[in-house]
Amino acid sequence: MKTIPSRTHTATLWVARGLIGLVTFFNLQAAFLFLFSPQVYAPGFELSGAAGEAMVQGMGLLFVMWNVPYVFALLDPIRNRHSLLEAVIMQAIGVVGETALLWALPGAHPLIHASVLRFIVFDGSGLGFLLVAWWVTRHIRALLKHYGEIHESPQPKNKSLIIQMLFRPT
Repeated sequence: MKTIPSRTHTATLWVARGLIGLVTFFNLQAAFLFLFSPQVYAPGFELSGAAGEAMVQGMGLLFVMWNVPYVFALLDPIRNRHSLLEAVIMQAIGVVGETALLWALPGAHPLIHASVLRFIVFDGSGLGFLLVAWWVTRHIRALLKHYGEIHESPQPKNKSLIIQMLFRPT
């Protein structure tokens, strides 16, 4: 069995991990800032008091939850390729959704406008990094398949039979 040059594979893999790691780090940093310093960020959403701080902390908690696939993609972007794809999709949903929110926002809310605009730039940058990581790992995966270092699991021939077995009444 031929093997691909390990330097090329390793360097490219670390480029992908570095990009995924940057996005994960900044996402989790934002999450922890929202969780542990909500009073600093609540006014940017025109929120105040205990309720406003709780809302910002809730956003921080959601950020932590949403980063689970990013962590798995970071650990092994080749083996956990689905996690990387999920992260790309989640990041894209964020950019598109935030842009739609910004367009629908009435002009009388400059603080919210600025906050949403920061989210768009933040998530758009993350999306770019994740797309490059996806592209890089796609090429690594193709090389590994070509040299026989990745073996795909055979897909079931009759998925409906499997679904029937899983969901049949007991």
